[in-house]
Amino acid sequence: MDIVYIRDLYIDTIIGVFDWEREVKQRLVFDLEMATDIRRASQTDNLDFALDYYGISNRVTQFVERSRCLLVERLAEEVADLIMTEFAVPWLKLRLGKPGAVKNARDVGLIIERGSKP
Repeated sequence: MDIVYIRDLYIDTIIGVFDWEREVKQRLVFDLEMATDIRRASQTDNLDFALDYYGISNRVTQFVERSRCLLVERLAEEVADLIMTEFAVPWLKLRLGKPGAVKNARDVGLIIERGSKP
C-alpha cells in the first residue's frame, strides 16, 4: 500500500453550533492520507494513473466552503465519503482541526480512518 498525502489544507467555512459561529467563517485545517498504488504511475510517468492530489484539494475546498454543517464530526464523514467515492480511494485517514475553538489550546479536532487498507 502506498500513501498520497495532503497536509495543512486550510479552508474557511461556516461551522459550529453557537449562533455567532453561524455568522462568521472559521478556519479548518485538514490532513489527509489516502491509500493508492503508485506503481503504474511510476512506471508510465503518466498523470492519468496517479491519485490527483491537486484535484482532491480543490474538490474538498469547494465542498467545505459551501457546507454548513454544525459539527466537525459530520463534516469529516462527508469529506471522507466524497474522497472515497469521487476519487476511488479505498482507505483514508483524515485529520480535521479547528484552531482557536478552545481557549488555551492551539487546536482541537478529530482523526478518522475509513475504508480498508489494501
